[in-house]
Amino acid sequence: MKPIKHWEVGPEPDAGIFQTLKAFPKPIVRALFHRGIQDPETARVFLQADPRLPKDPFLMADMDRATERILRAIQAREPMVVYGDYDTDGVTATAMLVDFLKSIGADVSAYIPNRFEEGYGLNCPALKVISEQGARVVITVDCGARSAPEAEYARQIKLDLIVTDHHAPGAVEPDCYAFLDPKRKACLYPDKNLAGVGVAYRMVQAIALRMPPNISANPEQYLDLVAIGTVADMVPLLGENRLLVRAGLNAINDSPQTVLRTGVDQLLKIAGVSRGRVDAHTIGFILGPRLNASGRMDTATDALELLLASDPGDARGRAAALDSQNRERQELTREIFLEAKKILLQSEGFNSDQPPWFLMAEKDGFNSGVIGLAASRLLGEYYRPSAVVAIEGNLAHGSIRSVPGFHITEALDSCSDLLERFGGHAAAAGFTIRTNRLPELRQRLERLAGDSLSGSDPHPILAIDSEIALPELSWDMLDWIHQLEPCGQGNPSPLFFSRGLSVAFKRTVGKENAHLKMTLSDGRTDIDAIAFGFGPLEKSLPSRLDAVFHLEENNYSGRQLQLRIVDLHGEGL
Repeated sequence: MKPIKHWEVGPEPDAGIFQTLKAFPKPIVRALFHRGIQDPETARVFLQADPRLPKDPFLMADMDRATERILRAIQAREPMVVYGDYDTDGVTATAMLVDFLKSIGADVSAYIPNRFEEGYGLNCPALKVISEQGARVVITVDCGARSAPEAEYARQIKLDLIVTDHHAPGAVEPDCYAFLDPKRKACLYPDKNLAGVGVAYRMVQAIALRMPPNISANPEQYLDLVAIGTVADMVPLLGENRLLVRAGLNAINDSPQTVLRTGVDQLLKIAGVSRGRVDAHTIGFILGPRLNASGRMDTATDALELLLASDPGDARGRAAALDSQNRERQELTREIFLEAKKILLQSEGFNSDQPPWFLMAEKDGFNSGVIGLAASRLLGEYYRPSAVVAIEGNLAHGSIRSVPGFHITEALDSCSDLLERFGGHAAAAGFTIRTNRLPELRQRLERLAGDSLSGSDPHPILAIDSEIALPELSWDMLDWIHQLEPCGQGNPSPLFFSRGLSVAFKRTVGKENAHLKMTLSDGRTDIDAIAFGFGPLEKSLPSRLDAVFHLEENNYSGRQLQLRIVDLHGEGL
């Protein structure tokens, strides 16, 4: 049984704030207020999201040292390797850094580990091969913060290791040539929420600033990759991330001075997306999953080569391969989710109406590339921290998705004596463990989750910005909403609700009639609405209902305003 969503309308600003922000419509004032913005100047800066980034990249700890070593390697023609992660954040960062370093004369190549054979992050066998092939400098992107043993091994084999990462370091930081990570305790860099590609971009900027004047270096040509990696990694779209993504989306969509990257161009075409219509949602739900599919189903080589491709024919073939892999990934995710759900339902004492505080489903043969996606579906089904674990002989690889109030990586920290390796964020983490230790890990995490969550009533929260009347839903209002973009993690698209609406028209649409197309009315104003996944409710819709929605533009058959329904309440629903 799916958890019931709780509707929570944000606090109402007082009259003084409405007066201070009188230049803005009241629903936008409420949205700004809920994002911590209460004065005109802060609102102006936020809405403009000026892509010029004032912060000095050399504020990041070890940036001087990293830049100096890379420039010295270029001058001496020392071979370098960029060691990346296999997700979209890591692949975009790897492509950016390899392309940039080659453009300024570096002897550089890329290495991305195989998820199934090597797992996440640095590993000593890979470093040994890289060293034997002649590399003297290894630069990590989106990994390395928890690789203290691997950093020590790099020192032993005389590899200069430069770690760039955005994950929280472990108790022992890697002792390497340079360690760039805003989350380091010793790092004074003010914005702690950069994605891995954002940290790497800061290093690209720093290198460009130290280049001789006779060598041209333009970091801004990589803002498209920065935007894609940042959105796909679901870091907060606030602060520098917001500025970087806004600038990257501008470059992708409408900058006449920017030639669209060949690989991005072909990926948009294969996905049926027109340049000029790319937003954070496009990246998060269309581009990112296709780039991620490569590393989830096989290796990330196709994704990396696509982003580095200059020949349209080559890029077209690689984009088609990613599209095919993404379809396979979707079907495999569905199969593993259903199997994981079956395992839970058949476990002793499991009650779907009152599930345990922590859920874990493990099985030999699960594809470790998609277990995180299956865990996300379990969380959506039961709204409990959920783990799906792929058992491979004596070792097991798990992926966990969590809910607010239970920081999963901190929980894994307290279980580190059981784990071979682990890492992640507050809401998502991965781990490797000896198979025979899984029962104890489950028990500990169940206890920790219960301690954190049992005093609450965990349900999905719909954080609503404003109640709004249908006549207020105008093209002008949509223009204001667009100024809040890019929207995503930490800066969601404004969520509105209206009450007492009548259903003037309804019909199911889509594959297997999964979705619901409606016309809603308040008696004065009619507006079209689409409710994805609500098709089964078509026959039970009451004559009047309350709706929570986003306002958007629909161009399917002419340009018109549309509500994208998030939830419905009414008698019988």
